[in-house]
Amino acid sequence: MPDILVLYYSRGGSVARLARHIARGVAEVDGMQARLRTVPPVAAVTRTAQPPVPEDGAPYVERADLAECAGLLLGSPTRFGNMAAPLKHFIDGLGAEWASGTLVGKPAAVFTSTASLHGGQEATLLSMMVPLLHHGCVIAGIPYTEPQLNTTTGGGTPYGASHVAGADDDPQPTDDEAALARALGRRVAQLAARLA
Repeated sequence: MPDILVLYYSRGGSVARLARHIARGVAEVDGMQARLRTVPPVAAVTRTAQPPVPEDGAPYVERADLAECAGLLLGSPTRFGNMAAPLKHFIDGLGAEWASGTLVGKPAAVFTSTASLHGGQEATLLSMMVPLLHHGCVIAGIPYTEPQLNTTTGGGTPYGASHVAGADDDPQPTDDEAALARALGRRVAQLAARLA
């Protein structure tokens, strides 16, 4: 059964919850399944090495996950209109995959979470698409045929799934945000099935 890689970094839990909703959307497509993976945190000075397997949540991504996937969804919290450093660090190390065309022709999409409504969601989503374009991915968004895109009062954009955590850093997506995340997962899985 083809895997759709749902790769993310999550610090407060919001992006991880979006990833699980995306994975549910992937599973709604016959013959497709989601492979949830995360990246380890980074720091300017490393005092202790991270364990080879996280204590909880999704396993750390391996390069084989990229080669084996039929599609990719990339998620990160917003950091001043850009993806978080751990995800960027991982992507910056994919020179061999870029040179060999590992992701060429695979459908891909992006998702994010912010603390505020105007916290840079769309800028982050667009900036996350740039390396995917360099890798030759086929970029997918959320079309306006998804009704929640017109009713959401929080996250959710045509550029990708998103969540507004608010000042209290609530990691739970709203019903509209969750529905749009599932729709994005379905969309990438459907595209991957068609391209196969």
